[in-house]
Amino acid sequence: MMAVTTRDRILDSARDLVLRQGFSATTVDAVLASAGSSKGAFFHHFPSKAALGRALVERYSEADARTLDEALTAVEQEEDDPGRQLIAFVRAFEEVADEVLEAPPACLFVSFIYESELGDEETAQIVAGSILHWRERLLAKLEEAAAARPGFPPVDLPSLADHVFTVMEGGFLLVRALDDPTRMRAQLAHLRHYLELLFGEPVS
Repeated sequence: MMAVTTRDRILDSARDLVLRQGFSATTVDAVLASAGSSKGAFFHHFPSKAALGRALVERYSEADARTLDEALTAVEQEEDDPGRQLIAFVRAFEEVADEVLEAPPACLFVSFIYESELGDEETAQIVAGSILHWRERLLAKLEEAAAARPGFPPVDLPSLADHVFTVMEGGFLLVRALDDPTRMRAQLAHLRHYLELLFGEPVS
């Protein structure tokens, strides 16, 4: 097991604080107190608070991409048909919805999208790139599924790819706002049923 580096410890503490109170309200001193680190160590790894924000978003983006890619790879190994792969993809998230909700209470991206203090184009591009990665991967699968089905209805597939992402991210907000953990699973079930109908699969 690899030891946690000082940089990772600072990032972990900063992530937890940002998810609880937002980036603007998270001070460097609070991060250092939580991480048990010094200002010298902080500025060795991060020349500014904005640099810390970029590093947080970049690490979150990389983990988010791995989650998507691993989930798609897993269903591709189980199913040959791209439409059924998409259905299995959503079902897999549906089955672990309760575990996902035990994670920190919001998407880290939200903390940066709505906070003007960061004002960093590079960070904004990382967030946008992560969301576009979801669109591109899901759109490719949707296009494969549509091409495999003669007479497929005229569906806006790029918008549908965005919709899958929106349901997953919006589910977090719905759960937290209403304090009802069943909402995530229910929204994913609605999405799965729609895909089953769209791709001519029995609705389960």
